[in-house]
Amino acid sequence: MPATLSVLPRARKQPASPNRIPCKAAVLAGLAAVALAGCSPAVSVENADVPGWQATALPSAPGSVLDDAGKILDRNRIIREASNVAAGRYTLTATCEGGGKAFFAVSLDGADVVDAGAACNGSREITRITLPRSGKLEISTSSVDAPLIYAYQLTPAE
Repeated sequence: MPATLSVLPRARKQPASPNRIPCKAAVLAGLAAVALAGCSPAVSVENADVPGWQATALPSAPGSVLDDAGKILDRNRIIREASNVAAGRYTLTATCEGGGKAFFAVSLDGADVVDAGAACNGSREITRITLPRSGKLEISTSSVDAPLIYAYQLTPAE
């Protein structure tokens, strides 16, 4: 028995409507919106209550040698210093919110000691520091991802 071959008519393509988004594009746009929503800062930096945020994000520690909290609204560095900090081992704990990353440069009498960073997602970053001698300590806080809020504290290591 010979095989019969049947030919089916071809499906006709519908002309694209200018008001209609192709399915793949709609799905990609939706995924992009979800991804961007996940990257948006949890805290409105411009309106942030820094002391209130700091109270829960990084409460004050007894014996802190140097601490600070504030807003970085541009790319300018914020510098704090403490005189006559004793030689020894210390812990720098830092946190920030607003997206991106904050950087904390620690120097002793003008000489670089350590550069630390914190991802601005509310997590705490801990950096161990050893000061070889007593002197004037300076911590410079900056970010290229402004605006953000930050807090840090330098405490003697346990």
